[in-house]
Amino acid sequence: MEYVSTRGKIGKIGFLDAFLMGLADDGGLLVPSEIPVVPASTLEQWEKLSYQELVLAIFSYYTNGEIPEQDLKEMVYASYATFRDPEVTPVRKLSDELYLLELFHGPTFAFKDIALQFMGQLYTYVSRKQGKKIHILGATSGDTGASAIEGVKGKEGIKICILHPHGKVSKVQELQMTTVLDSNVLNLSVEGNFDDCQGMIKELFADLDFKANNHLAAINSINFIRIMAQIVYYFYAYFQVKKETGAAVVNFSVPTGNFGDIFAGYVAKRMGLPVGKLILATNENNILERFVLEGVYKPGDFRMTYSPSMDIQVASNFERYLYYVLGEDSAKIGELMNQFKSEGQIVISGDALAKVQSEFGAHGVQGQECLDTISTYKADTGYLLDPHSACGVAAANKYNGDGVVTISLATAHPAKFDEAIRLCGIEQQYPEQISALFEKEQRQTRVDGSLPDVVSELVKFYNA
Repeated sequence: MEYVSTRGKIGKIGFLDAFLMGLADDGGLLVPSEIPVVPASTLEQWEKLSYQELVLAIFSYYTNGEIPEQDLKEMVYASYATFRDPEVTPVRKLSDELYLLELFHGPTFAFKDIALQFMGQLYTYVSRKQGKKIHILGATSGDTGASAIEGVKGKEGIKICILHPHGKVSKVQELQMTTVLDSNVLNLSVEGNFDDCQGMIKELFADLDFKANNHLAAINSINFIRIMAQIVYYFYAYFQVKKETGAAVVNFSVPTGNFGDIFAGYVAKRMGLPVGKLILATNENNILERFVLEGVYKPGDFRMTYSPSMDIQVASNFERYLYYVLGEDSAKIGELMNQFKSEGQIVISGDALAKVQSEFGAHGVQGQECLDTISTYKADTGYLLDPHSACGVAAANKYNGDGVVTISLATAHPAKFDEAIRLCGIEQQYPEQISALFEKEQRQTRVDGSLPDVVSELVKFYNA
């Protein structure tokens, strides 16, 4: 397996080089030069594997043996040892046609733990083996930051700085980040929204001198290893539902703002997983819904919603999907992304749009629909959905009725978003780990939305 840039100016590189590069040095995103296809006979064998065994089986297609087998195994098992459910990502039945894939059993109660616990292990491994200083830099709409910090806090040779939009994450998300007081952690609370934070991150990674001089490493889903780790639970969920229902094909409904989680599902499908439709669930910030339904990718006005982790207009992983849907034409991708930078939109039509619509469904869930979904499922099934998971379920319900079982992704524990839950008249009991956060000291640095302000704080942190 070799990795190339969507913009075509990075030659084929190996797994560890791709991991450490993060954002491609030409400004594009790294992708496999070829998506591996898994034979049906291998899929049958995989049905019997534990989650950790399945991780190792799927990773073997992507890691090129660059990490000794025993070392990789130890990292994988350590990554999931802290999860509260022995299955790691268990599946729950909501109805005959709808199952829920619970992705929130990791240490920070969000799906990001599944990839970031492994990435934390991998960064620690590389730092130790290669004697490298690693400075992880990332932006978060709420969950990535806490998961990334949890993975590397207190680790020698590693520093981590996370930018989050001031006042635009839930209180629990903020506390999970800012109550970590280890000296290798810096939280910057930035005036603006997630897109502003992510834009600055991409700008800093595109400055190759700054990137090299400051040993920058990427934790966001611009790093393909995030996607690689998320591919696994699509296979695992399918196998569990197939055992229970006998379903030959399933749909997946995915709450997504940055297009990373659903892109992992797309790769799983390309690898041979029998997926019918990938249903893209968004909220009022529905740029991705408009792209699927109309072929227009154009940011609108930013809206704060009940599902803040999806309050994103510019989806970082969209370029990866565009690369594949346009026939892996890197020159065309470079041209379109330059056009997006200058004109603020991308439009596709004809065969390309037809291909998108054959692979994806989409539904932008408005605020009241999100709350109504939470209330309805709590009343009818006793199950409490967080607002992001509720968007996934609402979108799944828009596409049901064709007899195909849908697996909807539950991306966070409802305790992380009690602000929305209370609006439904529901009182929940916090898990002990979350209750404890409210008694802890916080530490964060507030900055304005300018890049020089952020750079100033970074340089002080890296040189301390």
